[in-house]
Amino acid sequence: MKANYDVVVIGGGPAGSSAAALTAQAGHRTLLIEREAMPRFHIGESLMPEVYWPLQRLGVLDRMESLGFQKKLSVQFVTNSGKESSPFYFKQHDPRDCSSTWQVERSQFDQMLFERAGELGADCYDQTRVLDVQIDDQDRATGVRVRDAQGQEHEIASQVVVDATGLQSLIANKLGLKVVNPDLKKAAIWGYWKDARRDDGENEGATIIMQTENKDSWFWFIPLSNGITSIGCVGNNDYMLKQGLKPEAKYEYELSICPGLQERLKDADFQGEIRVAKEFSYTTTRHAGQGWVLIGDAFGFIDPIYSSGVYFALETGVRAADAINEGFANGDLSANQLARWADDFKEGSSWIRKLVHAYYTNEFSFGRFMKAHPEHTGNLTDLLIGRIFHDQAGAIFDDMDGAIATAKRDAMSM
Repeated sequence: MKANYDVVVIGGGPAGSSAAALTAQAGHRTLLIEREAMPRFHIGESLMPEVYWPLQRLGVLDRMESLGFQKKLSVQFVTNSGKESSPFYFKQHDPRDCSSTWQVERSQFDQMLFERAGELGADCYDQTRVLDVQIDDQDRATGVRVRDAQGQEHEIASQVVVDATGLQSLIANKLGLKVVNPDLKKAAIWGYWKDARRDDGENEGATIIMQTENKDSWFWFIPLSNGITSIGCVGNNDYMLKQGLKPEAKYEYELSICPGLQERLKDADFQGEIRVAKEFSYTTTRHAGQGWVLIGDAFGFIDPIYSSGVYFALETGVRAADAINEGFANGDLSANQLARWADDFKEGSSWIRKLVHAYYTNEFSFGRFMKAHPEHTGNLTDLLIGRIFHDQAGAIFDDMDGAIATAKRDAMSM
């Protein structure tokens, strides 16, 4: 580990590895630091099809095929009564290869990207903890202080620090930039099942979102390779974790009131242990300063329901790397330069945020809305694919916002 780099990237997940790969590829001395031993477990197995483009940019599409990940060709929703929607088939909307995607074991996926950063020239170290990001009184990042796998501390100078630390959000917490969304304080309890029943054909790898009977929670059903399925329950933090039940008992209870899961789990066996995570949605008030920039979940986090997390991580990593490379070329590492992509990204991701809020509006029915407005099927499929960075991405909300307001008003008058 050298004492001086052009770029230090903190966090070896998809955001950090993609940023490090592309700054190193451009010829900048890049250090990528991950605090855990790689490969390591991580939640967030379901990908959006739009990951195709950053993965193509990183040159790893062939590896995605060779690693044997489960193909994901559709998304389906199940109501609180167990009624299944028609699947949203990505390739029916757009037959190109970029309209299919994968369900991934994150340990393998993240390791692949971490290794790719090294192949493209980054110095990659795992089991290395960042103790401090050094930011002077002019809001300028000057480097980091780290402790390596042998317990030795190092001061490392750099011209740019990229925060890809996920929910840890080192810089945002240091500078007080995080703003939690009070309406989306969620928690997840999940685990892994062997031989849960999957659908056939193109739906074998479908992500299925299932409501529970009381609509206080929902389940994800994510088929992975080797017959393993990730099945998790998400609800408000207090509902999930503060009702006097241990996570195992809460998970079992929520399973019992999810009609969509009963037949699928009849011959399945639970594997391993129950896992718990808080899923608080938040934004950051600033996304960059002189010589520092936030990406991935360190930039902000919305909600797991539409599987946008890994795509947003890769997209922000690529965009930030491009801004950094351009900044070095122009001699400009200012906040404006390093975050020149942020406004466009926020506008696109806002459509996913609005879709999340629509799902959590119990008075509103997506099924009824789509029956009334079939002309929006393509737009909704685009959002589920992740195609959110174009002028008409939010067209569906011209009608959906009114439908939500009407549904709320009608519920209050009953």
